[in-house]
Amino acid sequence: VLHRNIAENIARVLYPKDNKFEGKELRLKQEYMLVSAACQDILRRYQMVDEHGPRRKDFSQFHEKVAIQLNDTHPSMAIPEMMRLLVDIEGMDWNQAWEIVRKCFAYTNHTVLPEALELWPADIVANVLPRHLDIIFKLNQDFCDMLREKYPGDGGRVYRMSMFNDEGFKKLNTAHLCIVGSHKVNGVAAIHSELLKNSVFRDFYELWPEKFCNKTNGVTPRRWLKLCNPALSKFLTEKLGEEWVVDFDRIKDLKKFIDDEEVLQELTKIKDQNKLKLSNYLFHTLNVEVNPNTMFDIQVKRIHEYKRQLLNVLHIMTMYNRVRKDPRINMVARTVMIGGKAAPGYHKAKLIINLINCVARKINNDPVAIAKLKVVFLTNYRVTFAEHIFPGADLSQQISTAGTEASGTGNMKFMMNGALTIGTMDGANIEIAEEVGQDNIFIFGHTLEEINDLRSKGYNPGPFISHSSELRECLDQLRNGFYCPEEPNRFVELYNDLTTHDYYLLCADYAKYVAAQAAVDEAYKDRNMWARMCLMNIASSAKFSSDRVIAEYARDIWGVPCERLTLPPPVFDPATSDIGNFKRSSRPSIDNRFHTVSNAYD
Repeated sequence: VLHRNIAENIARVLYPKDNKFEGKELRLKQEYMLVSAACQDILRRYQMVDEHGPRRKDFSQFHEKVAIQLNDTHPSMAIPEMMRLLVDIEGMDWNQAWEIVRKCFAYTNHTVLPEALELWPADIVANVLPRHLDIIFKLNQDFCDMLREKYPGDGGRVYRMSMFNDEGFKKLNTAHLCIVGSHKVNGVAAIHSELLKNSVFRDFYELWPEKFCNKTNGVTPRRWLKLCNPALSKFLTEKLGEEWVVDFDRIKDLKKFIDDEEVLQELTKIKDQNKLKLSNYLFHTLNVEVNPNTMFDIQVKRIHEYKRQLLNVLHIMTMYNRVRKDPRINMVARTVMIGGKAAPGYHKAKLIINLINCVARKINNDPVAIAKLKVVFLTNYRVTFAEHIFPGADLSQQISTAGTEASGTGNMKFMMNGALTIGTMDGANIEIAEEVGQDNIFIFGHTLEEINDLRSKGYNPGPFISHSSELRECLDQLRNGFYCPEEPNRFVELYNDLTTHDYYLLCADYAKYVAAQAAVDEAYKDRNMWARMCLMNIASSAKFSSDRVIAEYARDIWGVPCERLTLPPPVFDPATSDIGNFKRSSRPSIDNRFHTVSNAYD
């Protein structure tokens, strides 16, 4: 019973707090459990010539049959685990095993934030996985010896590239383990991959430039357009034919309707219907009433300082202050929705969520503001919730500090569903802007080069605050308890952050952000122009299909041949098919089949 409880504890909590020893240890156990099961299953499948035959012992073709993609650093223990299985269990020579492992593994990096690149204290690894630590020590020793031979006298480079950091106490740098143990390393957007090569992993890029490549993220249009937005999907099928579902490049043909007033009106009507559906969904699930005739301004993503939900809140506060001073102000009525979850131990993110709710409470109970502005925090945001949100959005907020967001995929889902983007030159926003053109997106903020220049000179938010009376007013409201009179000091911590170091440059980008939001207002007032911009966004989203990126992974990393398939066969139907000798029924239309799938999914 004791052993069973210990085993069950590993899977009892999905996201354990990892700011304490116990949480870190549990997370390591969880990660190892998953990669060990996967690696053992891969070996079992490879060795199983047939169900009852002998186990295959020849591993010379293993790397031709097996490709393992490390999705960030979390499955990094798969590298020493595969070494353990090949050397300890299969009795393979160390060097032979290492060659096989390096040819099988590839590593996708998903972040440039230092805290997201896992650093495991060596004592925890020694306690949980002592054999794996021995293997990693050996791998690191061999790697460092190679570096000393290649770069004689450059101890600093060896120290920087080692798999272990010796700052106070030894930590395992899992990103370095992944790079050394993989034959390919990729980022997930062009700017992100350049950051990896020129900054985060510069030493490794200088050593192995051929390892590094870019694979810009994508999302599946089957789920994020066909399934979640049936009205728009029907519209696209009527205009383009049904093959766009499996050949998303055909979406580009929508551009020929850019000056067709009737098509633009039809597109606007679809968006209005989706906004009404979203309004009803919010009422029935969250008991929140929103006006579908307002602009739906939406930011949904993980709550994190670099994603700058706080900048969004500062703009909300600015709009509210303007309405309070002039209730007749000529501004587009907005419903601002913010959704997302924070890591369990991330205090600052929890505080930002609290601020959003306090601001919403204040504004939504003010009769002066209610006709112009409403704020909603979307609780329990998740993928199935997102399927209702993306079709109904007017404005997509992608406002991370330049150089912090690896790619993002929400920006692509909004784009496919006809929402316009307000965003910084960060992550995939840059490539979205390239595809749609600068006239069909609202770009603002300091670029990565400008941010690096600001920081190199010692960035100080003071001048930006002093030049904006509206920003000063918002900051004062954070400090004086305007939005939380029952606990006036609750948000002083946020005030101090913004007025002292402001690491993510909210104050520096505030004025440009407010100006970009004013441009959004003006564009939205011209419904015909807004519809043209929506159509251009949908028609320019072909690059961001997961079909494209999967084909690139297969061709450039996995070495798997690709072929374009036609529409999938119909779902097996016992009424029209013989179970013993499957006979395919005549193919129903794609809309009917996806309607069936949609009903089953709901």
